[in-house]
Amino acid sequence: MEKNRCSWCGNDPLYKEYHDTEWGVPVYDDDKLFEFLILETFQAGLSWITILRKRENFRAAFDNFDYEKIANYNEEKFNELINNAGIVRNKLKIKATISNAVAFMEVQKEFGSFSKYIWSFTDGKPIKNKAKSLGEVPATTELSDKISKDLKKRGFKFVGSTVIYAHMQATGMVNDHVIDCFRYNEV
Repeated sequence: MEKNRCSWCGNDPLYKEYHDTEWGVPVYDDDKLFEFLILETFQAGLSWITILRKRENFRAAFDNFDYEKIANYNEEKFNELINNAGIVRNKLKIKATISNAVAFMEVQKEFGSFSKYIWSFTDGKPIKNKAKSLGEVPATTELSDKISKDLKKRGFKFVGSTVIYAHMQATGMVNDHVIDCFRYNEV
């Protein structure tokens, strides 16, 4: 029998796998938080499935999301990325990824980890919403507005409130599985 899932994942096997194993699971690991931040940055204006299908290409192109390496990318590496057909070739998003890696490490220096910083906005615990349908799930909240503003102040780019709310959902800062989804009580 088919499990009851959030309607956004449809029937795509990749979407189902992502929904069933990753989306909404609390992430406290800086490496994984950075990966999601980069993927969400590239997703801005596109569908998540587009990014999900290119995830392995992004991983290869961006040195397995190693922010220390990315922070030191030079013009040659930038040109290599802008010519990589396997990723989203947006100059501003690629430049933002490089500058975001630098800003990410600055946050780590100040707070001990990016995880401590980002999770401080929710007192280290996920916010469990109670949406009955996809239509009840917001694109932004006052909290995503606040985090977005703070990240921008710290030099991050492409971190508008919608991108940040999607990041919060993906990394389990908020549980936005609908209440009749089998993952709602699991995450």
